[in-house]
Amino acid sequence: MNLKYQFSNNARLNLLLILMSGFCFFLSIFRVLISGTSFFLFLNWNLFLAAIPYLLTYLLAKPNTGKLKIFNLVGMSVIWLLFFPNAPYILTDLFHLRIASAVPKWFDLILIISFAWTGLLFGFLSLMKIERLYQKFLSAKQVNYLSFIVLFLASFGVYLGRFLRWNSWDVIQNPFSLLFDISDRIIHPFTHLRTWGVTFLFGIMLNIIYWTVKLLRFENNSKKESREDYFII
Repeated sequence: MNLKYQFSNNARLNLLLILMSGFCFFLSIFRVLISGTSFFLFLNWNLFLAAIPYLLTYLLAKPNTGKLKIFNLVGMSVIWLLFFPNAPYILTDLFHLRIASAVPKWFDLILIISFAWTGLLFGFLSLMKIERLYQKFLSAKQVNYLSFIVLFLASFGVYLGRFLRWNSWDVIQNPFSLLFDISDRIIHPFTHLRTWGVTFLFGIMLNIIYWTVKLLRFENNSKKESREDYFII
């Protein structure tokens, strides 16, 4: 893939994410106007949090020099991982469809799915960028294993956020209580079957969606490269 096409592709992706985010914001404002309530406006904050991992990848992609490059990458990746669960977290906002309102349920369904899909794209595209960075130090198979594990860690983070109400910044604000909840579920797994049920099933679902999106994008890029090679010849 030449640099000109890669830049153009990134620009198109950024524009798409901006347009999708704008559409989500429009739906949330329109709902306020027709319902007179601001309940679902919190989805905009959730989407902002979901965009943070994608924005962080631009910091990770900055060129580093010296022997500490891999250590800088790992350190920044830890920060990225703390925010990454915010991307798939919006899927769990579908729980709010149980709340009765004057707005048709089909509208709220479109609203939440729009936010959830945009959040997932922010997260998945950021993970793809992380993969490209680690491919400088690891084999393709090792990077795939790493992504597989990251998606399960993200599903565990989603559980912590949805059911235990922990946030990414609680790692700094309330680290000991957070560590206690995590360690208790690791030490006593059979006492917390819901924790591991949600983590396992949600993690499988995230992996299925992610690898599907990645495969489709790979196929599309391969066709683009083939067309470019054809015209070059």
